[in-house]
Amino acid sequence: MRNTSILSMAVLAALALPAAGFAQTSPAKATVDSAKSAGIVGEQADGFLGLVTSAADPAVKAAVADINAGRAELYAQAGAKNGVTPVAAGAAAFESVVRGKLRPGDYYRPSGGGWVRK
Repeated sequence: MRNTSILSMAVLAALALPAAGFAQTSPAKATVDSAKSAGIVGEQADGFLGLVTSAADPAVKAAVADINAGRAELYAQAGAKNGVTPVAAGAAAFESVVRGKLRPGDYYRPSGGGWVRK
């Protein structure tokens, strides 16, 4: 429990840094935000973005890949700093940061489940 709290704090601190913010570029973020609003992209319990539907065009897929690469780097750093795996860091980020930022209508996929609309 204590490790999870420390890890959550480390991930939150990393997200607060301007350069770290999931290492997303403005165009990638805008593309993903639009795709989230359209129900094409959602958040996953592992801390990464996922495609809700196969209707995503190449630009959306590229933006998702770009943001997920930044998140993977962040989770690896947070995990190494706190002695946990990047997988645990990603899951902690979802629970402590992402879940609270989901808006009504957003899609998310809980661990072991299918897509759910908030």
